[in-house]
Amino acid sequence: YRNDVALLRDLGIGAYRLSFGWSRLQPTGTGQLNPAGVDFYDRLLDQLLAAEIQPFVTLYHWDLPQVLEDAGGWPTRDTANRFADYATAAHARFADRVADWTTLNEPWVAAFLGYAAGVHAPGRAEPAAAVLAAHHLLLGHGIATAAMRAARRDLRYGITLNLHPIDAASSAARDVEAARRVDGVQNRLFLDPLLRGHYPADVLADLAPVVGPDYIRNGDEATINAPLDFLGVNYYFRQTVRGGRSGEAASDSVGQLAWVGADDVVPVDAGHERTEMGWEIDPTGLRDVLVRLATEYGSPILYVTENGAAFDDEVSADGAVHDARRTAYLDGHLRAARAAIQEGADLRGYFVWSFMDNFEWAFGYSKRFGIVYVDYPTQVRTIKDSGRWFSRVARSNRLPAWRDVGTA
Repeated sequence: YRNDVALLRDLGIGAYRLSFGWSRLQPTGTGQLNPAGVDFYDRLLDQLLAAEIQPFVTLYHWDLPQVLEDAGGWPTRDTANRFADYATAAHARFADRVADWTTLNEPWVAAFLGYAAGVHAPGRAEPAAAVLAAHHLLLGHGIATAAMRAARRDLRYGITLNLHPIDAASSAARDVEAARRVDGVQNRLFLDPLLRGHYPADVLADLAPVVGPDYIRNGDEATINAPLDFLGVNYYFRQTVRGGRSGEAASDSVGQLAWVGADDVVPVDAGHERTEMGWEIDPTGLRDVLVRLATEYGSPILYVTENGAAFDDEVSADGAVHDARRTAYLDGHLRAARAAIQEGADLRGYFVWSFMDNFEWAFGYSKRFGIVYVDYPTQVRTIKDSGRWFSRVARSNRLPAWRDVGTA
């Protein structure tokens, strides 16, 4: 990774979002940290700091040690305590070089895509388990945050959520109700306990037929509501939904499987251009998410911790990667972020997903998000046109004129 850190520096990137591997640092899920894992992150952090690149560490990016999944995984309450123990051990080891700590990346994905839709590890399709997992992920965040803050109050602590604006396909009551349900399980199930100190009553009512309320114990919501120094926002697309019609066959789409408590909701194509992931491109959704946080949730300090697009990139005959669509995507979303700031969002930074093409979970290496192209057989790196464009933006701290979008 020494050459990759040098490439970050050459691109003018001043901060790098780094995910620690729980399985790498504590493969048994308990006890002392693995010396080989510690050595790996010691060297990586030292390289970043030597290059004057600020590390933003995420403690959990979906790599639960297998032994803990075998014991029940996130639907088991004790996993929250195991996570907190791991987090505090990693924090104690690396806090001398890391100022910004994120507990979880996208707990919605870990809970609902992993335990309800079954498209991510551990591949379970158990709606009740997904609801329990969501609660225990948040509980683990709260326990870990309190412990880390008690140890080092001078550092900053947060969590990252994947958030979407949820639009009703029409003003019909059925469609408005569908949007309320999806917004509840997608966004408010996480935002409300983290930033307001309690789960939304309507969402708990939606989930009651799936799992009763007894899993939420006295004091849990106060624990989850541990003070945050920042909230990370991962944004990729907005969603438009409608209520299912009488007699309409249930879809097996990932969205419907993951929207526990909203089985009768149907996703609607809003007609936007799509990425290779099938996600609609709508930069205004990023502005809407950030402004909503400012107006409805007390204006927390925000970072866009992921935003980017997968396209079918190829190395051209001239040896370059001409990805004008990605450049336009990033330009549009950065302009949306600037608009959100002008409307009151306390946005402090933006991380593109991703620096390099990499392993995209259930999609393997088939989807390329990077601003740097990776030839997987040779491991040769090629800066894409979007990477050179992003480098200019990062170095100058300004967006170019519209006519410059898509140029190298």
